[in-house]
Amino acid sequence: MTEVFPPRRAGPGDVPGIAAVLNGWIDETDWMPRLYSPDELAGLIGAALPDRIIWVVGAPIEGYLSLDPETAKIGALYCSRTGEGCGKALIGAAKEGRDFLWLHTHVTNTRAQAFYRREGFVAVGGEIAPEPPETVPELRMEWHR
Repeated sequence: MTEVFPPRRAGPGDVPGIAAVLNGWIDETDWMPRLYSPDELAGLIGAALPDRIIWVVGAPIEGYLSLDPETAKIGALYCSRTGEGCGKALIGAAKEGRDFLWLHTHVTNTRAQAFYRREGFVAVGGEIAPEPPETVPELRMEWHR
C-alpha cells in the first residue's frame, strides 16, 4: 500500500487538482456521460468551495471529498488511486465530530457502494431519478454513528 497523506482542507489553489481527479474519473468511466467540459467542472468546483467543506489527500491531489455542512450531504468523493486508503481517510475526516452523513451514489457504481457499506453506510429507499436527467440513476445511502 502506498502512503496516504492525511486529509487537509482545500483552498482555492486546490481547485485545478480537484478538477483533475474528477475529470480523470469521468474519462475512465464508460457509463458516465460527460456533461461539462474540464474547464466548466473546475468553475463549478471553485464556485462551491465557499459553501462546502472540501478535504483533499495527496500531493499532488489524489482524492477529494465535498461535504455540505448544512445538510450533512457528501456531494462528491473521488480518488485517482482506489483500494489504497484515500477514500477511507476522506470519509474519516467527514465523520469526525458528526453523527450522521448521507450521499447519493450511482446505481451502476457497485464498487463505490461496497466501499460505502464497509464504511458503515446503508442504502435507504429505492432508486432515485437521475440529476441532471442526462446522468445515471442513484441510490441514497446514510451513515449514523
